[in-house]
Amino acid sequence: MADRSAQRLSMRLRPAINAAAGFLTVGALKTIRLINRNVMADFTGALLRRVGPWLPEHRVGRANLTAAFPDKSPEEIEAILRGVWDNLGRVAAEFAHIDRFKTYDPARPGPFDIEYDQATFDRFHRLRLDGKPALIFTAHLANWELTGRVAHDYKLDTAIVYRRPNLGAVADAVIKIRAGSMGNLVATGLDTPFKLKRTLEAGGHVAMLVDQYNVQGIEVNFFGRKTKANPLLARLARHVDCPIHGARVIRLPNHRFRAELTDAIAPVRDADGQIDVQKTMQVITDVVEGWVREYPEQWLWVHRRWR
Repeated sequence: MADRSAQRLSMRLRPAINAAAGFLTVGALKTIRLINRNVMADFTGALLRRVGPWLPEHRVGRANLTAAFPDKSPEEIEAILRGVWDNLGRVAAEFAHIDRFKTYDPARPGPFDIEYDQATFDRFHRLRLDGKPALIFTAHLANWELTGRVAHDYKLDTAIVYRRPNLGAVADAVIKIRAGSMGNLVATGLDTPFKLKRTLEAGGHVAMLVDQYNVQGIEVNFFGRKTKANPLLARLARHVDCPIHGARVIRLPNHRFRAELTDAIAPVRDADGQIDVQKTMQVITDVVEGWVREYPEQWLWVHRRWR
């Protein structure tokens, strides 16, 4: 009886608790926008370097890293984790300023935050101007939100898949910040595959994160361990046969970033010439693993990628 009463009380209080949480989050985002981005990123990065090791997620990250890099010492593992927390702290501060980042533009010299090399420049503009559909995957590396920012800056018609926050007020604030600076946002839902398929059929581009565990996903190997990946990208490629590219952002010193776009990645095909969804997702997962190995402190080790 007491349990039922407590449950009813919790249900009644939940809207008020959610509203309060939303109010605080929106207030925090507005406050962060009033402070210099680099100063705030330095502060939140340092804060999470201190606080992160006390959180339960730190144990998850340590276990993940120990399994992924069995040759690394405990001291090396902890050093990587400190970098992980520093990066996440910076991402939190940078998100509130996402619409203020500047991508290098040779036609408009001036201060910029995001650079790229000539190869990426050439690939990107071929993608933008060829009038053909394409799929783009990325991962939770450095500030992963900036891949969408670069696409917007160079007018690449892109539908970006994202998970809508559970709290309405937070979701509205997130969309408001992203709107106008990150392309066409498509929230995950039952109709998401149909929306994305229509975008590709119309000659557009679709971008999504591919490095999180997906309960209903397909089995892949990541750092030599079995896990599950969302097969949506490969299934879309099977329906609309189009190029697949990888995009990532690398955090550099002095609050700078470098954006990279890979050449088209060939999907694996079966005996009938159709795209093999599982094997293609393995190829994509291998690319992500290579990125993570290069900059392990910039990936999201503190989530449960293996279960």
